[in-house]
Amino acid sequence: MFRRTKTETAPPQPVEVKPGGKGRPTPSRKEAEAAARARAKGAPRNRKEQARADRLARAESSHKVRQAMKTGDERYYMPRDKGPVRRFVRDFVDCRFSFIELLIPLLLFSMILGYSGNPTLANLSSLVLLASIVVIVLDMVFLRIRLRRELARRFPGESTKGTTYYAITRALQMKFMRLPKAQVKIGQRLPDTYR
Repeated sequence: MFRRTKTETAPPQPVEVKPGGKGRPTPSRKEAEAAARARAKGAPRNRKEQARADRLARAESSHKVRQAMKTGDERYYMPRDKGPVRRFVRDFVDCRFSFIELLIPLLLFSMILGYSGNPTLANLSSLVLLASIVVIVLDMVFLRIRLRRELARRFPGESTKGTTYYAITRALQMKFMRLPKAQVKIGQRLPDTYR
C-alpha cells in the first residue's frame, strides 16, 4: 500500500502581467460589492447627504467643546478661552466672592416689594435695586484694578488685551452658569505660575 507522505508545496507562481493589462486579478463579485458599499459610505452622493454629514461633524465638535468646558480640557476650548493668561483670569474671577451672585435674590426681593401695592415698600424696592446696581458697579471697578495689578505682576511683558472685558463678563454670570466651568473654589489660593 502506498503511504501518503508530505509533499512539498511549490512556491507561488508569479502572476503574469500582460502588456496593456491592469496588473491585478479581477476582484470577485463579493469583493467588488463590499468596495462599492465602502465608497458609498465614505463620500456623500448629493447635497442632502453632504449637509447631514456636515451637521453630524458640527454636532460632534460642539459636543467635544461642551465636554471640555465642563472638565477643563483646554485642547478643545474656543480661542478666546485658551492660554495661561485667560486661565488665570478665569481662576481669579472664580476664587473671589462676587456681589453679582446676590443680584438675582435682590431682584426678586425688589420685585416682590414693588408689586406689593404699598407705596413705602415700592420706594424701598427701588432703593434696593439702585443700591444693588451701585454695589455691582463698584465691585467691577475693584475687580478691574486688582486684576490689572495681578496680571502685571504674573505676566510681565505679555499682552493683556481684552482681559478686563473677559473678567467682567465672566463675573457678571452666576457661578454655576459660567463656561468653562470653575476649576477653583471661592477663597482658594491661586498657584504662582500659570505656564
